[in-house]
Amino acid sequence: MLSLLRLLCFYALGLGYEKFVRGQDDNPDTGARFLCRAMTIGADTCLVPVVREPNTAAQEEVLRNTVMQLRETVLQQKETIVNQFGTINELTTKLSLCESASEEGKYESGGSWSKNKNNQNTMGDLPRDPNDTIDNLGKTMQSLKDRLENLEQQQQRANMSGAWFPSELRDLLQHRLGDLEKQLLSKVNNLEEEKSLLYNETTAHRQKTESTLNSLLTRINELEKGGSGFKSPEQFKLVLPLRTNYLYGRMAKSLPEMYSFTLCMWLRSSAGPGIGTPFSYGVPGQANEIVLMEWGNNPIELLINDKVAQLPLSVRDGRWQHICITWTTRDGLWEAYQDGQKLGAGDNLAPWHRIKPGGAIILGQEQDMVGGRFDATQAFVGELSQVNIWDKVLKPADILTMANCSSYTPGNVVSWLDSDVEVFGGGAAKLPLEICQDRLSETES
Repeated sequence: MLSLLRLLCFYALGLGYEKFVRGQDDNPDTGARFLCRAMTIGADTCLVPVVREPNTAAQEEVLRNTVMQLRETVLQQKETIVNQFGTINELTTKLSLCESASEEGKYESGGSWSKNKNNQNTMGDLPRDPNDTIDNLGKTMQSLKDRLENLEQQQQRANMSGAWFPSELRDLLQHRLGDLEKQLLSKVNNLEEEKSLLYNETTAHRQKTESTLNSLLTRINELEKGGSGFKSPEQFKLVLPLRTNYLYGRMAKSLPEMYSFTLCMWLRSSAGPGIGTPFSYGVPGQANEIVLMEWGNNPIELLINDKVAQLPLSVRDGRWQHICITWTTRDGLWEAYQDGQKLGAGDNLAPWHRIKPGGAIILGQEQDMVGGRFDATQAFVGELSQVNIWDKVLKPADILTMANCSSYTPGNVVSWLDSDVEVFGGGAAKLPLEICQDRLSETES
């Protein structure tokens, strides 16, 4: 019985193999297979379908394509990372140059960058001209922005192709670029400030040079006009020998509006009682705007807007004395100097008053009206020299240098010049004087 079953199975297998070879199978291959095994008598069938094994060739092809795509993705990422690291290195180099320039590349007043000991520009590729430097920094900034845009475009292409772009690296690039932009903007601002300072310094220097040249030209013109035979325009004295109401000197210049002043002069007198009025300044409506006088047995007085302060000065010894008076409108503060030493000070002398402009300066007489109506009892008797006025309070050190003949500083509003002093009255005269030599001879005698 077993032999019969085996024969039937072999017959079935052979029949199927013959159909496969000859192609006479009308039905397509369904992938079914048959196995033969021992069966008991009475079984319905001995054919058991065998499950078809999966097709491994298709799976291998899919895996092969996946591996190739992954390889291409890895290569793209590797190339992107290499480019990004190159960009990072270049940005780091630029940032280092900018940091080095901010520490060492100071712009000098001569208009050039400071140089190191090898006489090379510490900014490297920056030009010497500040305008060119700003343009170059702007171009560098634009180039870095273009590179960042290229990196972002690469990221977009990578995202479209399925490649992964590292967000940490992108954030690092943006952070570094932001720092570099701040450094460049700071450098540009510094250059603009240095350029502005240089322009201001140049303007101030030019103005100072022009002022000096104008002073020299004025001095030359005065020397050319003068025919008095004085060694210099300020080396002369005004001599007023008699107490009359017609001998005096008048300054050609007037005073501007002032809120403080310093009045200095050399004087010599032995008249008594009182030396009179060596200086007076009158304006319309106020003949006693500024007056320095000594009359009778009273001490020397300073009048500002007809307000009086008594000065602790003593000048009736017949010797040359250097006198300086300072005043400021703030609280009416005043100071009195004799021979470089401060002998007195006070306040509340015409406080908050302003010295009016456009008046007359008279030497040797007290004015009861602007430029006239003199009183002989108040006239000055003696000699005056180097009467100068400043529109500020001089420092004690400056007053001392003039008093000890260390230097001579002319007034900035009224200065002692031969061409600016007019003499009136027979007997009044301007004579040559070298004040320091005269004073030295007085000391020796």
